[in-house]
Amino acid sequence: MRFGAAVLRSYESRFTVEEVMLHAGPADGEVLVRIAGCGMCRTDLAVRRSAGRSPLPAVLGHEGSGVVVETGGPDTGLSVGDHVVLSFDSCGHCRNCLGAAPAYCDSFASLNLFGGRKENAARFTDAAGGALAPRWFGQSSFAEYALVPARNAVRVDPSLPIALLGPLGCGFLTGAGAVLNSFGVGPGDSIAVFGAGAVGLAAVMAATAAGAVAVAVDRQPERLALAERLGAVPLHAASAGLPDRIRGLTDGGTQYALDTTGSAQLINNALSALRPTGHLGLVARLHTALPLEPGTLDRGRRISHICEGDAVPGLLIPRLIGLWQAGRFSFDQLIRTYPLADINKAERDCEAGRVVKPVLVP
Repeated sequence: MRFGAAVLRSYESRFTVEEVMLHAGPADGEVLVRIAGCGMCRTDLAVRRSAGRSPLPAVLGHEGSGVVVETGGPDTGLSVGDHVVLSFDSCGHCRNCLGAAPAYCDSFASLNLFGGRKENAARFTDAAGGALAPRWFGQSSFAEYALVPARNAVRVDPSLPIALLGPLGCGFLTGAGAVLNSFGVGPGDSIAVFGAGAVGLAAVMAATAAGAVAVAVDRQPERLALAERLGAVPLHAASAGLPDRIRGLTDGGTQYALDTTGSAQLINNALSALRPTGHLGLVARLHTALPLEPGTLDRGRRISHICEGDAVPGLLIPRLIGLWQAGRFSFDQLIRTYPLADINKAERDCEAGRVVKPVLVP
């Protein structure tokens, strides 16, 4: 079959929306999904800075949602017509996958970042027959259709606005999962969230839904105003004595902190703002050594990296939808939709901070 997709051909070029070809339908354990919408994530844009590690040309996109149009084999657990949210890929049989930690799959990097599954890779080409990289995050959903492993797909209620649900598969899942899964935040707890982008604001919403006090730190006044509307106490990242100000707002310091920025200065501020035994989680990939100031890890404080919110997507995505339906996780307020043909405008707006979460609609 032939369909439209946004192809990134080089690390410096813009996306081009062009015709691509799928030379065979789903194999055993796969489903073909007609994409209704796909969120644009910073991880998609970071391919430009991946120093050649992510193979190109490729169709990116890993926050897809849509409708199943074909299934491969009887064991997918899905049927034609099912509405699904797509999440990250995992092998399903390594120790971590079997231990309900698919984000730490032994094959996570190879399946999601560096080429995807190799089985039947030649099925996906451009219109001239030129090879495209195998599925990005098991999806390659900046497209009208995506061929995905069934374990990537989470069935959702067909009455929901399917085009808006894709970001629940990664960005919103990461921020909310860090709060609800990694930290287990509950009523009376406090958390400081550094960076009020899609991941950070999802963390804010999850924290307030859990009954916690949330402090949001960012440099953009518009993002801080949005965080405040979502229930957080806003603080500018350049505020003098930032850790002291956070401690003053949270009865001596927060029990949890989440950094989405990768900034060494803000990471040290986050550690300094923690109570004794407090926990700082990092979700951004660090590209340089992280210098820690003396005393920041004293008194039982700890720091860890969190991948995909420690989530089992099939459990957390329905939970977030339930919170949204109850008016306690208003992720739709963070979304702006763009036609797939406007993907380069969406990227520019995302990089400039004019939109929190672009969603591309084929």
